Amino acid sequence: MPLLGQSHAIELLASALKRDRIAPGYLFVGPDGVGRRLVATWFAEQLLAGRSHTAIQVAQQIRQRNHPDLLWVEPTFLHQGKRLTAAEAAEAGVKRKAPPQIRLEQIREVATFLGRPPLAAERSLVVLEAADSMAEAAANGLLKTLEEPGRATLILIAPTLESLLPTLVSRCQRIPFVRLSQTDLATVLQEAGQAEILQQPEVLRLAQGSPGAAIAHWQQLQAIPPDLLAQVAQPPQTLRQALSLAAAIPKALDSDAQLWLVDYLQHCYWRSHPSPILLQQLETVRRHLRSYVQPRLAWEVAFMTMAQGHL
Repeated sequence: MPLLGQSHAIELLASALKRDRIAPGYLFVGPDGVGRRLVATWFAEQLLAGRSHTAIQVAQQIRQRNHPDLLWVEPTFLHQGKRLTAAEAAEAGVKRKAPPQIRLEQIREVATFLGRPPLAAERSLVVLEAADSMAEAAANGLLKTLEEPGRATLILIAPTLESLLPTLVSRCQRIPFVRLSQTDLATVLQEAGQAEILQQPEVLRLAQGSPGAAIAHWQQLQAIPPDLLAQVAQPPQTLRQALSLAAAIPKALDSDAQLWLVDYLQHCYWRSHPSPILLQQLETVRRHLRSYVQPRLAWEVAFMTMAQGHL
């Protein structure tokens, strides 16, 4: 499988396939946007290749998430008693007050799915994206399934080992994913038709070697109104400017975009004004936004403190 920067992960999985020594559990561990989902999809295509369908048909079923022996689990929001993935919530215009998570009900569905024998392949496969989003009850429920998966393999995708219960980590073979070099990152972005991102140094710094993150940051940056972006490019120097910016940001951006703006400004301000105080004030904004403090008030306090430093 051609995937820049992840040769070690692919070699480990290819070796397991070649020797037909498939582990009951794998932990794909590494930062977002470096190819974990792509490799999970490729591995699923190899594991679920059946006799009744061609490799092309199996690959198509897996990519459409409708293969009978594949269960692909994503974190969800609860809205009016219905579970929605992040994509479904965005399409429905649902206001999101907390991050999505893999819920206990979804882990119970995993157990039910694995309770029947595979239908078209030699084994069943479950992929859990953002496995670190599981609450403790869900993680403990998954632990029981990992202990006796039957004719099945589970793939957990998570950013770090520390983000999961040690008991889950101990039952999985670790497949490490790494950040890409600047050369590989540039190649991937060019091949993806995103070469313009290479001219955005702040976006590349935010991405930290992750092509997926670079694309997501670039899309988010483009969604910020240009006039607002120009106004916040430098810390406010007067109280009037501070109050004006604090009023403008919540009016133009939703909560997720404001949290992203905090990250962006931390990188921008540190380059032009390497002051720990500025970073601390922005970190306070982040904490307040996540605690559902009134956004305008959170920005006012931070910007006024910054402006007073210039008075």
